[in-house]
Amino acid sequence: MFEKTQRMNRLYDYYHELLTAKQQQYLDLYYQEDYSLSEIATLFSISRQAVHDNIHRSEQTLEQYEDTLHLLENEDERQRRGSEVLAACEAAAVDAQIVAQIRALLAVGNRE
Repeated sequence: MFEKTQRMNRLYDYYHELLTAKQQQYLDLYYQEDYSLSEIATLFSISRQAVHDNIHRSEQTLEQYEDTLHLLENEDERQRRGSEVLAACEAAAVDAQIVAQIRALLAVGNRE
């Protein structure tokens, strides 16, 4: 469950602006604010099943965006390759300034 939550949060970070306002609200409350389905249902005066269905469809939509655009996959690949470059530079005793700049580049990707 933790892996799914983490993935949904990352997908949401990349693609939330492509969702409807209602989808954004439900996903934000569910994944970011840790509201239960019942709490969201009460907040919007709808059934728990309606919230569940909306969140499920929104998750599918996020996955479809990722299947098409590959932003998350590409970021993970950039991070992996950057880490490999960093390790190779450290092993080869490359100039400390270069290693520091590579670390800074990798940190930028982790903040987004």
